[in-house]
Amino acid sequence: LKRAAWLAPAPCRWNSGLPMNIGVLFVPQQEAWVVERMGKFHRILEPGLNFLIPLLDRIRYVQSLKEIVINVPEQSAVTLDNVTLQIDGVLYLRVMDPYKASYGVEDPEYAVTQLAQTTMRSELGKLSLDRVFRERESLNASIVDAINQASDCWGIRCLRYEIKDIHVPPRVKESMQMQVEAERRKRATVLESEGTRESAINVAEGQKQAQILASEAQKAEQINKAAGREANAMLVKARAKAEAIQLLAAALAQQHGNAAASLSVAEQYVNAFSKIAKDSNTVLLPANTGDVTNMVAQALGIYTTLTKPQAVKTQDEMPPAHEDSHSPATEVLKAEQGSSS
Repeated sequence: LKRAAWLAPAPCRWNSGLPMNIGVLFVPQQEAWVVERMGKFHRILEPGLNFLIPLLDRIRYVQSLKEIVINVPEQSAVTLDNVTLQIDGVLYLRVMDPYKASYGVEDPEYAVTQLAQTTMRSELGKLSLDRVFRERESLNASIVDAINQASDCWGIRCLRYEIKDIHVPPRVKESMQMQVEAERRKRATVLESEGTRESAINVAEGQKQAQILASEAQKAEQINKAAGREANAMLVKARAKAEAIQLLAAALAQQHGNAAASLSVAEQYVNAFSKIAKDSNTVLLPANTGDVTNMVAQALGIYTTLTKPQAVKTQDEMPPAHEDSHSPATEVLKAEQGSSS
Protein backbone atom coordinates (compact mmCIF):
# COMPACT_ATOMS: atom_id res chain seq x y z
CA LEU A 1 0.00 0.00 0.00
CA LYS A 2 2.80 2.39 0.83
CA ARG A 3 4.49 1.64 -2.48
CA ALA A 4 1.22 2.15 -4.35
CA ALA A 5 0.67 5.52 -2.64
CA TRP A 6 4.23 6.55 -3.47
CA LEU A 7 3.71 5.67 -7.14
CA ALA A 8 0.32 7.45 -7.36
CA PRO A 9 0.21 10.38 -9.82
CA ALA A 10 0.67 13.76 -8.21
CA PRO A 11 -1.80 16.63 -8.81
CA CYS A 12 -0.76 18.96 -11.61
CA ARG A 13 -1.15 22.74 -11.49
CA TRP A 14 -2.23 24.23 -14.83
CA ASN A 15 -0.63 21.33 -16.75
CA SER A 16 -1.96 18.20 -18.37
CA GLY A 17 0.70 15.77 -17.14
CA LEU A 18 3.95 15.23 -15.21
CA PRO A 19 7.23 14.27 -16.87
CA MET A 20 8.94 10.91 -16.05
CA ASN A 21 12.29 10.82 -14.26
CA ILE A 22 14.79 9.24 -16.65
CA GLY A 23 17.87 10.73 -15.01
CA VAL A 24 18.48 13.47 -17.55
CA LEU A 25 15.76 16.11 -17.88
CA PHE A 26 15.34 19.32 -19.89
CA VAL A 27 13.12 21.89 -18.18
CA PRO A 28 11.40 24.36 -20.55
CA GLN A 29 11.63 28.10 -20.09
CA GLN A 30 9.08 29.78 -17.74
CA GLU A 31 8.38 26.51 -15.91
CA ALA A 32 9.35 25.29 -12.47
CA TRP A 33 9.50 21.58 -11.63
CA VAL A 34 9.14 20.70 -7.96
CA VAL A 35 11.17 17.55 -7.13
CA GLU A 36 10.60 15.29 -4.11
CA ARG A 37 13.14 12.75 -2.90
CA MET A 38 11.55 9.81 -1.14
CA GLY A 39 8.35 11.86 -0.56
CA LYS A 40 10.09 14.95 0.82
CA PHE A 41 10.70 18.23 -0.96
CA HIS A 42 14.17 18.19 -2.49
CA ARG A 43 14.59 21.11 -4.91
CA ILE A 44 13.11 23.08 -7.79
CA LEU A 45 14.56 22.45 -11.22
CA GLU A 46 15.65 25.51 -13.18
CA PRO A 47 15.07 25.81 -16.95
CA GLY A 48 17.68 23.90 -18.93
CA LEU A 49 19.62 20.65 -18.32
CA ASN A 50 19.06 18.89 -14.99
CA PHE A 51 20.10 15.48 -13.53
CA LEU A 52 18.02 13.36 -11.16
CA ILE A 53 18.34 9.96 -9.55
CA PRO A 54 15.77 7.56 -10.90
CA LEU A 55 13.42 5.86 -8.42
CA LEU A 56 14.54 8.17 -5.60
CA ASP A 57 13.66 11.54 -7.16
CA ARG A 58 10.23 12.28 -8.44
CA ILE A 59 8.73 15.34 -10.19
CA ARG A 60 5.75 16.15 -7.97
CA TYR A 61 4.49 19.52 -9.30
CA VAL A 62 4.94 21.53 -12.48
CA GLN A 63 4.25 25.22 -12.03
CA SER A 64 3.95 27.62 -14.96
CA LEU A 65 5.59 30.99 -14.36
CA LYS A 66 3.62 32.68 -17.11
CA GLU A 67 0.68 34.98 -16.51
CA ILE A 68 -2.49 32.94 -16.03
CA VAL A 69 -5.97 34.11 -17.03
CA ILE A 70 -8.95 32.83 -15.03
CA ASN A 71 -12.58 33.55 -15.78
CA VAL A 72 -14.56 34.46 -12.69
CA PRO A 73 -18.08 32.97 -13.04
CA GLU A 74 -21.11 35.25 -13.04
CA GLN A 75 -22.60 35.89 -9.62
CA SER A 76 -25.22 38.09 -7.98
CA ALA A 77 -24.34 41.00 -5.72
CA VAL A 78 -26.42 43.58 -3.86
CA THR A 79 -25.39 47.23 -3.95
CA LEU A 80 -25.67 49.79 -1.16
CA ASP A 81 -29.09 50.95 -2.43
CA ASN A 82 -30.44 47.36 -2.52
CA VAL A 83 -30.16 46.72 -6.26
CA THR A 84 -29.29 43.15 -7.28
CA LEU A 85 -26.66 42.93 -10.03
CA GLN A 86 -25.28 40.03 -12.05
CA ILE A 87 -21.55 40.55 -12.51
CA ASP A 88 -18.58 38.57 -13.81
CA GLY A 89 -14.92 39.27 -14.43
CA VAL A 90 -11.47 38.13 -15.53
CA LEU A 91 -8.56 37.50 -13.17
CA TYR A 92 -4.87 37.69 -14.16
CA LEU A 93 -2.44 35.75 -11.93
CA ARG A 94 1.23 34.80 -11.82
CA VAL A 95 3.07 32.26 -9.68
CA MET A 96 5.81 34.11 -7.79
CA ASP A 97 6.95 31.26 -5.48
CA PRO A 98 6.57 27.70 -6.87
CA TYR A 99 7.18 26.13 -3.42
CA LYS A 100 4.31 28.05 -1.76
CA ALA A 101 2.07 27.53 -4.78
CA SER A 102 2.65 23.78 -4.52
CA TYR A 103 2.44 23.26 -0.75
CA GLY A 104 0.61 26.36 0.49
CA VAL A 105 -2.84 25.62 -0.99
CA GLU A 106 -4.45 22.53 -2.45
CA ASP A 107 -6.02 24.14 -5.52
CA PRO A 108 -4.72 27.69 -6.20
CA GLU A 109 -7.08 28.33 -9.11
CA TYR A 110 -10.20 27.45 -7.14
CA ALA A 111 -9.00 29.34 -4.05
CA VAL A 112 -8.26 32.53 -5.95
CA THR A 113 -11.55 32.34 -7.86
CA GLN A 114 -13.57 32.02 -4.68
CA LEU A 115 -11.61 34.84 -3.08
CA ALA A 116 -12.29 37.09 -6.08
CA GLN A 117 -16.03 36.38 -5.92
CA THR A 118 -16.35 37.07 -2.21
CA THR A 119 -14.25 40.23 -2.46
CA MET A 120 -16.34 41.44 -5.38
CA ARG A 121 -19.58 40.99 -3.42
CA SER A 122 -18.20 42.81 -0.38
CA GLU A 123 -16.88 45.73 -2.46
CA LEU A 124 -20.14 46.09 -4.40
CA GLY A 125 -22.05 46.24 -1.12
CA LYS A 126 -20.15 49.46 -0.27
CA LEU A 127 -21.20 51.31 -3.43
CA SER A 128 -24.50 52.53 -4.83
CA LEU A 129 -25.68 51.65 -8.33
CA ASP A 130 -24.55 54.92 -9.91
CA ARG A 131 -21.12 54.69 -8.32
CA VAL A 132 -20.66 51.11 -9.54
CA PHE A 133 -20.72 52.32 -13.16
CA ARG A 134 -18.63 55.40 -12.46
CA GLU A 135 -15.97 53.77 -10.27
CA ARG A 136 -15.22 50.52 -12.05
CA GLU A 137 -11.47 51.21 -12.00
CA SER A 138 -11.40 51.85 -8.28
CA LEU A 139 -13.54 48.73 -7.74
CA ASN A 140 -11.06 46.62 -9.75
CA ALA A 141 -8.14 48.05 -7.75
CA SER A 142 -9.86 47.26 -4.45
CA ILE A 143 -10.47 43.63 -5.48
CA VAL A 144 -6.81 43.24 -6.55
CA ASP A 145 -5.55 44.58 -3.22
CA ALA A 146 -7.83 42.25 -1.25
CA ILE A 147 -6.74 39.19 -3.28
CA ASN A 148 -3.02 40.01 -2.91
CA GLN A 149 -3.33 40.34 0.86
CA ALA A 150 -4.87 36.86 1.11
CA SER A 151 -2.81 35.08 -1.56
CA ASP A 152 0.60 36.20 -0.33
CA CYS A 153 1.07 32.97 1.62
CA TRP A 154 0.11 30.99 -1.49
CA GLY A 155 3.01 32.30 -3.59
CA ILE A 156 0.55 33.79 -6.12
CA ARG A 157 0.22 37.42 -7.05
CA CYS A 158 -2.88 38.95 -8.66
CA LEU A 159 -1.82 41.39 -11.38
CA ARG A 160 -5.18 42.68 -12.61
CA TYR A 161 -8.88 42.17 -12.25
CA GLU A 162 -11.33 43.38 -14.88
CA ILE A 163 -15.13 43.40 -14.68
CA LYS A 164 -16.55 42.11 -17.95
CA ASP A 165 -20.32 42.56 -17.75
CA ILE A 166 -22.76 44.09 -15.29
CA HIS A 167 -26.36 42.98 -15.79
CA VAL A 168 -29.09 45.16 -14.27
CA PRO A 169 -32.70 44.01 -13.63
CA PRO A 170 -35.15 45.04 -16.39
CA ARG A 171 -37.16 47.47 -14.23
CA VAL A 172 -34.02 49.17 -12.95
CA LYS A 173 -32.77 49.37 -16.51
CA GLU A 174 -36.00 51.09 -17.62
CA SER A 175 -35.71 53.55 -14.74
CA MET A 176 -32.13 54.30 -15.71
CA GLN A 177 -33.19 54.86 -19.31
CA MET A 178 -35.91 57.28 -18.20
CA GLN A 179 -33.38 59.09 -16.03
CA VAL A 180 -31.01 59.41 -18.96
CA GLU A 181 -33.76 60.76 -21.20
CA ALA A 182 -34.80 63.28 -18.53
CA GLU A 183 -31.21 64.39 -18.12
CA ARG A 184 -30.85 64.85 -21.86
CA ARG A 185 -34.07 66.90 -22.04
CA LYS A 186 -32.79 69.00 -19.14
CA ARG A 187 -29.51 69.62 -20.95
CA ALA A 188 -31.36 70.53 -24.14
CA THR A 189 -33.57 73.00 -22.24
CA VAL A 190 -30.58 74.54 -20.50
CA LEU A 191 -28.69 74.85 -23.76
CA GLU A 192 -31.72 76.43 -25.45
CA SER A 193 -32.15 78.94 -22.62
CA GLU A 194 -28.45 79.79 -22.72
CA GLY A 195 -28.71 80.30 -26.47
CA THR A 196 -31.70 82.62 -26.00
CA ARG A 197 -29.84 84.54 -23.32
CA GLU A 198 -26.74 84.90 -25.48
CA SER A 199 -28.90 86.04 -28.39
CA ALA A 200 -30.63 88.68 -26.25
CA ILE A 201 -27.28 89.86 -24.91
CA ASN A 202 -25.88 90.11 -28.43
CA VAL A 203 -28.94 92.06 -29.64
CA ALA A 204 -28.76 94.44 -26.67
CA GLU A 205 -25.05 94.88 -27.17
CA GLY A 206 -25.61 95.63 -30.85
CA GLN A 207 -28.30 98.21 -30.05
CA LYS A 208 -26.03 99.79 -27.46
CA GLN A 209 -23.18 100.05 -29.93
CA ALA A 210 -25.55 101.46 -32.56
CA GLN A 211 -26.81 104.14 -30.16
CA ILE A 212 -23.28 105.02 -29.15
CA LEU A 213 -22.21 105.33 -32.77
CA ALA A 214 -25.32 107.38 -33.61
CA SER A 215 -24.69 109.76 -30.69
CA GLU A 216 -21.06 110.10 -31.67
CA ALA A 217 -22.07 110.82 -35.24
CA GLN A 218 -24.61 113.42 -34.08
CA LYS A 219 -22.00 114.98 -31.82
CA ALA A 220 -19.51 115.14 -34.66
CA GLU A 221 -22.17 116.66 -36.90
CA GLN A 222 -23.00 119.33 -34.33
CA ILE A 223 -19.32 120.08 -33.86
CA ASN A 224 -18.90 120.40 -37.60
CA LYS A 225 -21.92 122.69 -37.82
CA ALA A 226 -20.68 124.83 -34.93
CA ALA A 227 -17.25 124.99 -36.47
CA GLY A 228 -18.70 125.78 -39.90
CA ARG A 229 -21.88 127.73 -40.49
CA GLU A 230 -22.48 128.97 -36.93
CA ALA A 231 -18.90 130.16 -36.60
CA ASN A 232 -19.16 131.96 -39.90
CA ALA A 233 -22.50 133.48 -38.84
CA MET A 234 -20.99 134.68 -35.58
CA LEU A 235 -18.08 136.19 -37.45
CA VAL A 236 -20.43 137.93 -39.87
CA LYS A 237 -22.55 139.29 -36.99
CA ALA A 238 -19.46 140.45 -35.14
CA ARG A 239 -18.14 142.17 -38.24
CA ALA A 240 -21.52 143.84 -38.89
CA LYS A 241 -21.73 145.00 -35.29
CA ALA A 242 -18.21 146.38 -35.48
CA GLU A 243 -19.03 148.24 -38.66
CA ALA A 244 -22.26 149.59 -37.08
CA ILE A 245 -20.30 150.78 -34.05
CA GLN A 246 -17.78 152.46 -36.31
CA LEU A 247 -20.55 154.16 -38.31
CA LEU A 248 -22.30 155.24 -35.10
CA ALA A 249 -19.09 156.66 -33.71
CA ALA A 250 -18.47 158.52 -36.94
CA ALA A 251 -22.02 159.90 -36.94
CA LEU A 252 -21.74 161.06 -33.34
CA ALA A 253 -18.47 162.78 -34.11
CA GLN A 254 -20.14 164.89 -36.77
CA GLN A 255 -22.06 168.14 -36.17
CA HIS A 256 -25.41 167.79 -34.35
CA GLY A 257 -24.53 164.22 -33.29
CA ASN A 258 -25.69 164.80 -29.71
CA ALA A 259 -29.14 165.89 -30.90
CA ALA A 260 -29.51 162.72 -32.93
CA ALA A 261 -28.48 160.60 -29.93
CA SER A 262 -31.04 162.37 -27.75
CA LEU A 263 -33.79 161.73 -30.27
CA SER A 264 -32.86 158.03 -30.48
CA VAL A 265 -32.95 157.61 -26.69
CA ALA A 266 -36.36 159.29 -26.47
CA GLU A 267 -37.78 157.00 -29.18
CA GLN A 268 -36.47 153.85 -27.45
CA TYR A 269 -37.96 155.06 -24.14
CA VAL A 270 -41.43 155.52 -25.65
CA ASN A 271 -41.27 152.19 -27.56
CA ALA A 272 -40.25 150.30 -24.44
CA PHE A 273 -43.24 151.47 -22.45
CA SER A 274 -45.58 150.81 -25.34
CA LYS A 275 -44.38 147.16 -25.54
CA ILE A 276 -44.82 146.68 -21.79
CA ALA A 277 -48.44 147.86 -22.06
CA LYS A 278 -49.12 145.37 -24.87
CA ASP A 279 -47.61 142.29 -23.11
CA SER A 280 -49.46 142.54 -19.75
CA ASN A 281 -52.41 144.27 -18.14
CA THR A 282 -50.42 145.04 -14.99
CA VAL A 283 -47.57 147.52 -15.53
CA LEU A 284 -45.26 149.05 -12.90
CA LEU A 285 -44.26 152.60 -13.96
CA PRO A 286 -41.97 155.12 -12.32
CA ALA A 287 -43.44 158.30 -10.71
CA ASN A 288 -42.19 160.59 -13.48
CA THR A 289 -43.28 158.49 -16.44
CA GLY A 290 -44.57 161.49 -18.40
CA ASP A 291 -41.43 163.54 -17.79
CA VAL A 292 -39.66 162.50 -20.97
CA THR A 293 -37.38 165.52 -20.75
CA ASN A 294 -35.96 164.35 -17.40
CA MET A 295 -35.36 160.81 -18.72
CA VAL A 296 -33.66 162.12 -21.84
CA ALA A 297 -31.58 164.52 -19.75
CA GLN A 298 -30.39 161.63 -17.55
CA ALA A 299 -29.47 159.55 -20.58
CA LEU A 300 -27.66 162.46 -22.16
CA GLY A 301 -25.79 163.07 -18.90
CA ILE A 302 -24.52 159.50 -18.88
CA TYR A 303 -23.65 159.78 -22.55
CA THR A 304 -21.82 163.11 -21.97
CA THR A 305 -19.81 161.61 -19.12
CA LEU A 306 -18.71 158.68 -21.31
CA THR A 307 -17.88 160.90 -24.33
CA LYS A 308 -16.23 163.79 -22.44
CA PRO A 309 -12.64 162.65 -22.98
CA GLN A 310 -13.34 162.18 -26.70
CA ALA A 311 -14.92 165.69 -26.91
CA VAL A 312 -11.88 167.31 -25.24
CA LYS A 313 -9.65 165.60 -27.71
CA THR A 314 -11.82 166.74 -30.59
CA GLN A 315 -11.78 170.41 -29.37
CA ASP A 316 -8.00 170.33 -29.19
CA GLU A 317 -7.85 169.18 -32.78
CA MET A 318 -10.60 171.39 -34.28
CA PRO A 319 -10.85 175.24 -34.18
CA PRO A 320 -13.58 176.75 -31.94
CA ALA A 321 -16.90 177.43 -33.66
CA HIS A 322 -19.64 179.99 -32.95
CA GLU A 323 -22.15 178.55 -30.49
CA ASP A 324 -25.75 178.75 -31.55
CA SER A 325 -28.11 179.51 -28.72
CA HIS A 326 -30.92 177.87 -30.60
CA SER A 327 -29.41 174.37 -31.15
CA PRO A 328 -31.41 171.52 -32.73
CA ALA A 329 -31.28 169.53 -29.46
CA THR A 330 -32.95 172.37 -27.54
CA GLU A 331 -35.62 172.70 -30.17
CA VAL A 332 -36.30 168.88 -30.01
CA LEU A 333 -36.65 169.01 -26.22
CA LYS A 334 -39.10 171.93 -26.38
CA ALA A 335 -41.17 170.14 -29.03
CA GLU A 336 -41.34 166.96 -26.92
CA GLN A 337 -42.40 168.96 -23.77
CA GLY A 338 -45.17 170.61 -25.73
CA SER A 339 -46.44 167.30 -27.07
CA SER A 340 -46.36 165.68 -23.62
CA SER A 341 -48.24 168.53 -22.04
